[in-house]
Amino acid sequence: MELTKQRFLALDVFRGMTICFMIIVNTPGSEQFSFAPLNHARWNGFTPTDLVFPSFMFAVGNAMSFVMLKWANMQQSQVVWKILKRTAIIFLCGYLLYWFPFIELNKAGDVILSPISHTRILGVLQRIALAYGIGSLMIYYFKPKASAIICIIILLAYWPVMYMFGNPLDPLSLTGNAGLRLDKFLMGEYHMYHGEGIAFDPEGWISTLPSVGNIVAGFIVGQFIQQKGKTYEGIAKLMLAGFGLLVIAYFWDLGFPINKKLWTSSFVLYTVGLDCIIISAIIYAIDFLHIKKGTYFFEVAGKNPLFIYLLSEVGATVMEVLHAQPKVSVHTWLYQNVFSNFGLYFGSLLFAVTFMLFCWSIGYILDKKKIYVRV
Repeated sequence: MELTKQRFLALDVFRGMTICFMIIVNTPGSEQFSFAPLNHARWNGFTPTDLVFPSFMFAVGNAMSFVMLKWANMQQSQVVWKILKRTAIIFLCGYLLYWFPFIELNKAGDVILSPISHTRILGVLQRIALAYGIGSLMIYYFKPKASAIICIIILLAYWPVMYMFGNPLDPLSLTGNAGLRLDKFLMGEYHMYHGEGIAFDPEGWISTLPSVGNIVAGFIVGQFIQQKGKTYEGIAKLMLAGFGLLVIAYFWDLGFPINKKLWTSSFVLYTVGLDCIIISAIIYAIDFLHIKKGTYFFEVAGKNPLFIYLLSEVGATVMEVLHAQPKVSVHTWLYQNVFSNFGLYFGSLLFAVTFMLFCWSIGYILDKKKIYVRV
């Protein structure tokens, strides 16, 4: 029982670190004045920020390795229903985030319902939902080893597919990649992300398939930790596996560049490798060195990750919609009149950290009341 408790603590800390960092990088005081490591790579390449999203997916898979122990005594129909229901709820939450606040002003100044025809379909939570659903069903029906083989096949197949069906002149470019063509065909430009200056969805349909590898890898690592994580040999093997994946990703990058927005196969291996090293270091510190001081902070966020993430996204939207002055949002006003006094770049970071601490404080209240939002 004590071992299970500690393992969950390490997972909560890992997941909590991911959520806290995710909020910080998503809500700077000013995107123009964010420190370079807190920005995503423009295209090919990698920054610390690019690790946040795949790490959360890795943590989802890790948590699945504990949950599936309960599925062994359940009927098949019950398990499948749980998987499909959770997938649908998480996907719907993500979709509603992009539709929120559901109303807008038309040209005449009247309040109208925001048109669903212009609402983004895919996104962060949607990718988590789909990858979780696919990964869970694969592991449940085909078992971990076969699921790992399927993921390897997907990663290998994704490489030539992107080259064969992209623009022959530059198949991995923003405007010429195969994912863009498929998403436009399936959804149309109005239902896609426009933050890159054009209609392009970094959480598109085809790039969701390799992301299942992050989920399955997290599950396999979670199983391994339960079996051998209490030994020095187990932690050493996990770190060596992480290092090995980094080496493979480094060489694969030469032919299929590490790219978060395309979620390339080399990106999957690189992020899984880093996560193996990070989570093994956390387990070593907590279970072997018995360092517990400071872990509660991240544990709070790790116990209610979905709720805290949703709260941060809704809060950020509210700050943009509400205006402190004509044509000046609450977000902009706070940064310009309060946080920028500490310096443009540091003030932007301070704004993000303050907002993260606000979201964390809500999680703290929920934890003290033993309220944990589950789907």
